[in-house]
Amino acid sequence: MHTLSEYISLVEKRIREINYPDEPSGLYAPVKYVLDGGGKRIRPVLTLATCEALGANPETAINQAVGIEMFHNFTLLHDDVMDHADMRRGRPTVHIKWDERSAILSGDAMLTMSSLMMGDGTDPGNYRKIMDVFQQTAMKIYEGQQYDMDFENRRDVSVDDYINMIRLKTAVLLGCACALGGIMAGADFRDCDAMYAYGERLGLAFQLRDDLLDTYGDPIVFGKEIGGDILNDKKTWLSITALAEDESGVMADELTRPSEPNEKIERVRALYDRLGLPLRCQQLIDSYVDAAVSILDNVSMSPAAKNFFIHLAEESRSRSH
Repeated sequence: MHTLSEYISLVEKRIREINYPDEPSGLYAPVKYVLDGGGKRIRPVLTLATCEALGANPETAINQAVGIEMFHNFTLLHDDVMDHADMRRGRPTVHIKWDERSAILSGDAMLTMSSLMMGDGTDPGNYRKIMDVFQQTAMKIYEGQQYDMDFENRRDVSVDDYINMIRLKTAVLLGCACALGGIMAGADFRDCDAMYAYGERLGLAFQLRDDLLDTYGDPIVFGKEIGGDILNDKKTWLSITALAEDESGVMADELTRPSEPNEKIERVRALYDRLGLPLRCQQLIDSYVDAAVSILDNVSMSPAAKNFFIHLAEESRSRSH
């Protein structure tokens, strides 16, 4: 097995090799800008690592790995437009650096480019499998985004509703990334399905950890200001649980009245602390990490490969950024 940094290097090299047309520059420059912006690259790493773990050279799946990363960044680009976000990874978002129309159109181009990359280097049999998994996952992500939008105006969102939303919006893409690597390796469908399940549970842990860090992380390490979810009244596991369990009325009050940002963050965070939510959220994260690791027992891979995925899951348990 390659190391994490080696997989990332393979991904970055392939991203640099993307041959963008010179014209129209207004279409392609934002695409390059987004992909050059960095990120954890966890999804393409999962594709390459699964491909190698299940018996093939990881570069067999390099186009699918970069395709999944391009699709992921397409969703972020459009999310930023819908959320009116000004910054992404420490840089102005595309609709700020260019404009909304450019962001929408370049996002559309990224979606098509990612689909083209998915089929690059596949035989007819694998092409159908790759596109089936990819397109089905894409539809789930759009469903998750719609739920997230719907939740903005609802006060009756349950924890189960929220977990299903983040499963669709975030977790299934990690599952898809694993499955793509398995398909390109020619692996048994049972191993591909098991790795999809591993990635999905890893994705749930990943998003819940993001929620926790948004309120309790170090802004320098986390890479953005803390408390954005609270200020924007975002539905998270923390806020939904607090609203359901708070008998003091603090949480309901914060949702209905304007207040000074720092004061609002401190009041809500103090409520979370009183209810013991940080520890309970971390316990939920741990349960998804444990579930992901246990799935690996059902996959035909070497001990070294298994250890790679165990380490990746364990890192998500306590990551700080």
